[in-house]
Amino acid sequence: MDDIAPEIPLLRMEQDPIHRHKDVLAHTIAVTANTKPELTVRLAALFHDVGKPKTRRIDDDGVTFRHHEAVGARMARKRLTALEFDEQLVNDVTELVRLSGRFKGYSDGWSDSAVRRYAREAGPLLGTLNHLIRCDCTTRNARKFDDIQRAMDDLERRIAELAEADRRAAERPDMDGGAVMAHLGIEPGPIVGKAVKMLLEVKRSEGELPREELEARLDAWYEEQP
Repeated sequence: MDDIAPEIPLLRMEQDPIHRHKDVLAHTIAVTANTKPELTVRLAALFHDVGKPKTRRIDDDGVTFRHHEAVGARMARKRLTALEFDEQLVNDVTELVRLSGRFKGYSDGWSDSAVRRYAREAGPLLGTLNHLIRCDCTTRNARKFDDIQRAMDDLERRIAELAEADRRAAERPDMDGGAVMAHLGIEPGPIVGKAVKMLLEVKRSEGELPREELEARLDAWYEEQP
């Protein structure tokens, strides 16, 4: 490993006798072993803490590794490029390392906008990132382990719910308010909004229909209104 990726052995950092922290190399090996046997996530696990030796500081807060993900992402890109990995693989692993710490703080409370931002930044790597975060939990404390897994379950649930809500909000019926008013010969008012909502429900349940069919549905619905 000294020849292939010399950054990895450096994770066995000398322990300060007072301000101790977990063995980062042992943790890295455990995280990598936890991941599914797929190259992108395995490499991301191997490099996810590689920036810690360069960012370790001992201050009033104890031992800190501030911004180690950003530093580690740059280090991972440099090493994987030197090893001549495929460019897309290098980009994906680098992004996973950069985002690997974003989940921290979720249990303290994230707004819907924060959840959307997390999912948006991860993009197509979202599932892999979530898997990496789950594997990054190597604590022997069963309660802490379960808490982290439940928090990730909750985050994934919220991502799915918000994505569905956004998809529905972005939907448009095949006849807008102007088309409804022109067809029915009516003026703007609450009835127009109700008609558009009805047409949207038709689209959601039956898909796109011919214009003649939509107009016939609209006529039948309008006749039933008070």
